Amino acid sequence: METQLFPKGEQAPADYFVGMAWVKSLVPADAIWNTSIAHVSFEPGSRNNWHQHSGGQILIVTSGTCFFQEKGKPKQIYKAGEVIKIAPGVMHWHAASADAAMTHLAVNTNTQKGLVDWMEKVTDEEYES
Repeated sequence: METQLFPKGEQAPADYFVGMAWVKSLVPADAIWNTSIAHVSFEPGSRNNWHQHSGGQILIVTSGTCFFQEKGKPKQIYKAGEVIKIAPGVMHWHAASADAAMTHLAVNTNTQKGLVDWMEKVTDEEYES
Protein backbone atom coordinates (compact mmCIF):
# COMPACT_ATOMS: atom_id res chain seq x y z
CA MET A 1 0.00 0.00 0.00
CA GLU A 2 1.32 3.43 -0.99
CA THR A 3 1.82 5.98 1.79
CA GLN A 4 0.64 9.52 1.11
CA LEU A 5 3.30 12.19 1.44
CA PHE A 6 0.79 14.71 2.84
CA PRO A 7 -2.41 14.18 4.85
CA LYS A 8 -5.73 14.36 2.98
CA GLY A 9 -6.86 17.60 4.61
CA GLU A 10 -10.41 18.95 4.43
CA GLN A 11 -13.12 17.57 2.16
CA ALA A 12 -13.37 19.68 -1.00
CA PRO A 13 -16.62 21.67 -1.30
CA ALA A 14 -19.40 19.76 -3.08
CA ASP A 15 -20.38 22.98 -4.88
CA TYR A 16 -17.12 22.77 -6.89
CA PHE A 17 -16.35 19.03 -7.04
CA VAL A 18 -18.15 15.92 -8.28
CA GLY A 19 -17.22 12.88 -6.18
CA MET A 20 -14.91 12.89 -3.17
CA ALA A 21 -11.79 15.04 -3.03
CA TRP A 22 -9.73 16.56 -0.21
CA VAL A 23 -7.58 19.66 -0.04
CA LYS A 24 -4.64 20.15 2.34
CA SER A 25 -3.26 23.69 2.33
CA LEU A 26 0.54 23.59 2.52
CA VAL A 27 1.41 27.24 1.83
CA PRO A 28 -1.36 29.81 2.24
CA ALA A 29 -1.33 32.87 -0.02
CA ASP A 30 0.25 35.96 1.47
CA ALA A 31 1.50 39.37 0.32
CA ILE A 32 5.17 38.32 0.37
CA TRP A 33 5.14 35.20 -1.83
CA ASN A 34 1.88 35.73 -3.78
CA THR A 35 1.66 31.96 -4.14
CA SER A 36 -0.43 29.24 -2.53
CA ILE A 37 0.30 25.52 -2.59
CA ALA A 38 -2.17 22.75 -1.76
CA HIS A 39 -2.10 18.97 -1.92
CA VAL A 40 -5.32 17.73 -3.53
CA SER A 41 -6.49 14.09 -3.32
CA PHE A 42 -9.16 12.82 -5.74
CA GLU A 43 -10.98 9.49 -5.35
CA PRO A 44 -11.50 7.51 -8.57
CA GLY A 45 -13.88 9.33 -10.90
CA SER A 46 -13.91 12.59 -8.94
CA ARG A 47 -13.38 15.91 -10.68
CA ASN A 48 -13.62 19.61 -10.12
CA ASN A 49 -15.79 22.12 -11.97
CA TRP A 50 -14.65 24.29 -14.83
CA HIS A 51 -12.64 27.14 -13.31
CA GLN A 52 -9.87 29.63 -13.97
CA HIS A 53 -7.09 31.30 -12.00
CA SER A 54 -6.42 34.97 -12.72
CA GLY A 55 -2.79 34.49 -11.68
CA GLY A 56 -2.21 31.10 -13.34
CA GLN A 57 -1.65 27.65 -11.89
CA ILE A 58 0.89 24.83 -11.96
CA LEU A 59 -0.21 21.25 -11.21
CA ILE A 60 2.36 18.60 -10.25
CA VAL A 61 0.85 15.12 -10.44
CA THR A 62 2.17 13.08 -7.50
CA SER A 63 0.22 9.82 -7.95
CA GLY A 64 -2.29 8.22 -10.29
CA THR A 65 -3.57 9.53 -13.60
CA CYS A 66 -4.75 13.12 -13.98
CA PHE A 67 -7.33 14.05 -16.59
CA PHE A 68 -6.95 17.70 -17.61
CA GLN A 69 -8.78 19.81 -20.15
CA GLU A 70 -8.60 23.44 -21.22
CA LYS A 71 -11.79 24.91 -22.70
CA GLY A 72 -11.90 24.30 -26.46
CA LYS A 73 -9.11 21.69 -26.44
CA PRO A 74 -9.12 17.88 -26.14
CA LYS A 75 -8.79 16.22 -22.73
CA GLN A 76 -5.19 15.31 -21.87
CA ILE A 77 -3.79 12.61 -19.61
CA TYR A 78 -0.90 13.18 -17.21
CA LYS A 79 0.89 10.63 -15.00
CA ALA A 80 2.74 10.93 -11.68
CA GLY A 81 5.81 13.12 -12.05
CA GLU A 82 4.37 15.23 -14.87
CA VAL A 83 3.70 18.97 -14.64
CA ILE A 84 0.85 21.01 -16.12
CA LYS A 85 1.31 24.78 -16.57
CA ILE A 86 -1.96 26.70 -16.91
CA ALA A 87 -1.78 30.29 -18.11
CA PRO A 88 -3.69 33.02 -16.26
CA GLY A 89 -7.38 33.19 -17.12
CA VAL A 90 -7.52 29.83 -18.97
CA MET A 91 -10.73 27.94 -18.17
CA HIS A 92 -9.98 24.28 -17.31
CA TRP A 93 -10.76 21.27 -15.09
CA HIS A 94 -8.80 18.34 -13.63
CA ALA A 95 -9.82 14.92 -12.32
CA ALA A 96 -8.85 11.39 -11.36
CA SER A 97 -9.41 8.59 -13.84
CA ALA A 98 -12.49 6.42 -13.31
CA ASP A 99 -10.49 3.47 -11.98
CA ALA A 100 -7.76 5.03 -9.77
CA ALA A 101 -7.24 7.77 -7.22
CA MET A 102 -5.04 10.74 -8.14
CA THR A 103 -3.14 13.35 -6.16
CA HIS A 104 -1.46 16.55 -7.24
CA LEU A 105 0.13 19.65 -5.84
CA ALA A 106 -1.73 22.78 -6.94
CA VAL A 107 0.53 25.83 -7.09
CA ASN A 108 -1.46 29.02 -7.56
CA THR A 109 0.79 31.85 -8.70
CA ASN A 110 0.30 35.63 -8.60
CA THR A 111 -2.41 35.23 -5.96
CA GLN A 112 -2.66 39.00 -5.58
CA LYS A 113 -4.76 38.76 -8.79
CA GLY A 114 -7.21 36.34 -7.10
CA LEU A 115 -7.22 32.61 -6.34
CA VAL A 116 -9.98 30.90 -8.36
CA ASP A 117 -13.20 31.66 -10.21
CA TRP A 118 -15.50 28.60 -10.18
CA MET A 119 -17.87 27.90 -13.06
CA GLU A 120 -20.26 25.13 -14.15
CA LYS A 121 -19.83 21.43 -13.45
CA VAL A 122 -17.96 19.26 -15.95
CA THR A 123 -20.52 17.05 -17.70
CA ASP A 124 -20.22 13.28 -17.84
CA GLU A 125 -19.69 13.61 -21.60
CA GLU A 126 -16.77 16.01 -21.09
CA TYR A 127 -15.24 13.77 -18.43
CA GLU A 128 -15.61 10.58 -20.47
CA SER A 129 -14.49 12.02 -23.83
